[in-house]
Amino acid sequence: MSRAHELRLVSRIAQMYHKEGLRQAEIAQHLRLSQATVSRMLKRAVHEGIVRTTIIPPPGTFGDLEDCIRSSFGLSEVIVVDCTEDREAAIMARIGEAAAHFLEVTLQDGEIIGVSSWSQTILRMVENVHPMRVGRAAYVVQTLGGLGAPNVQDHATHVTMRLAQLTGAQPRLFSVPGVAPSREARELLMADSFVQETMSLFGKVTLSFVGIGPLSPSEMLARSGNAFSEAEIDQLAGAGAVGNMSLRFYDQKGQPVRTRLDDRVIGMTLDEMRGVGRHVALAGGRNKTEAIAGALRTGAVDVLITDKFTASRLVQMQVQGQEHATL
Repeated sequence: MSRAHELRLVSRIAQMYHKEGLRQAEIAQHLRLSQATVSRMLKRAVHEGIVRTTIIPPPGTFGDLEDCIRSSFGLSEVIVVDCTEDREAAIMARIGEAAAHFLEVTLQDGEIIGVSSWSQTILRMVENVHPMRVGRAAYVVQTLGGLGAPNVQDHATHVTMRLAQLTGAQPRLFSVPGVAPSREARELLMADSFVQETMSLFGKVTLSFVGIGPLSPSEMLARSGNAFSEAEIDQLAGAGAVGNMSLRFYDQKGQPVRTRLDDRVIGMTLDEMRGVGRHVALAGGRNKTEAIAGALRTGAVDVLITDKFTASRLVQMQVQGQEHATL
């Protein structure tokens, strides 16, 4: 059979399959071919350029930004959400909605979910999660100490308890402060059997959600008492820190910044975050951009959910960094 005749048959099969909506078995019967031949011809149609796939992103999606961030930082997935304002409250709301959808569609039976306590964005996620059937997840584990000032204490407990209720899981609260007064106090608190029980699940977490923060603590974190003083923040800045995940600080290259302050934090470490199967970071906003870039270089983030404004700044930072490196 000449090439022209072969390609004509390939084209006809492609037309029947892609335009006329016939199944491969129907095409095989109609043309008196084997189904294996039809399948092979459809693959050849792509190889020959007869069939070309065109993806047209729907409005409100940002595939190019996602691809660029994913490849630049070596992430497994990036979700960029639409947002009408480059404003913290609006950004948190949109990221929370996207994170809830991600959780609902990707959650596997028996998962152990980790949540960092003091994150407004994670609270927005939980508020948007729809109830799932009983027993979908095994545990929801608090990964940063949840005790704090009484006026904001309910927040940390609510995030864990509500997400456990929604996913049919058992909650594992972390009834210690996120920041102990001293290293010695931290060791005493961690010796408690209930605290040990919760921490024993850190290495078994399969899906975790964490916020990304700049050096200065959020208003809620500061009010909870789970934050360092201004002088201590200056100490971290002097050591090169640009941001934190669950009060674990790192520099702009993603390297951990370990000072004596690190010995007072009660929660999951950066190394433990790297061991999670899917560690999802939720963050956006101009004041967090440098912190987010640093977090993505730690190797502890698998999935980033952010807004289009922050995503654009991250891409621009990468471009500027590459240009600077070539000078």
